[in-house]
Amino acid sequence: MAKGSSREVGVGPHQEPWPEDPRLDPELLEQGDRRNVVDAYRYWRKEAIVEDLDRRRHPYRVAVENWQHDFNIGALVRNANAFLAKSVHIVGRRRWNRRGAMMTETYQHVVHHPTVEEFVGWAAEEDLPILGIDNLPGSVEIQRAEIPRASVLLFGQEGPGLSEAGRRACSQVLSIPQFGSTRSINAGAASAIAMYEWCRRHGFEA
Repeated sequence: MAKGSSREVGVGPHQEPWPEDPRLDPELLEQGDRRNVVDAYRYWRKEAIVEDLDRRRHPYRVAVENWQHDFNIGALVRNANAFLAKSVHIVGRRRWNRRGAMMTETYQHVVHHPTVEEFVGWAAEEDLPILGIDNLPGSVEIQRAEIPRASVLLFGQEGPGLSEAGRRACSQVLSIPQFGSTRSINAGAASAIAMYEWCRRHGFEA
């Protein structure tokens, strides 16, 4: 975009007469819709958007350890919305920085687990294998690994990666191949790659 230029996001007030659709929000119709949503959801009520997404969500979940208030969690939640994960699970501290989520947490189911043990118990009840995403010795490159449709992708926090308890919880650990000098990429970027890999395999199935 050229310096000094501006581009309005979304749409302005809807032309009258307004459509008769219970999914639409009268306030948005009157004032315009500047939210970070795709055009198909313009003027829709938040609850209607969530209900529509719930009908289409993929069967995988994503989880992230949150012991040090990782700023990447917001990006992970935003990616989970983009790649239509069924839910996001925060393991550890309940509070997380929402700035990077860009309000997508409004449309995403976010669940808190205070401990790894509680998270592991939930996954066992749901019969979901936990797949760690971390560049650890002995990990399997993600493009070569088996990734079940119904599974949980678990990410560690920025810097230390998966905790020791998190590693033990995983049925396998998958790594993302890298080709430069850096030891790792941040959890937000790693989550986007891993979720897209799931979608590449399973997301286009009928």
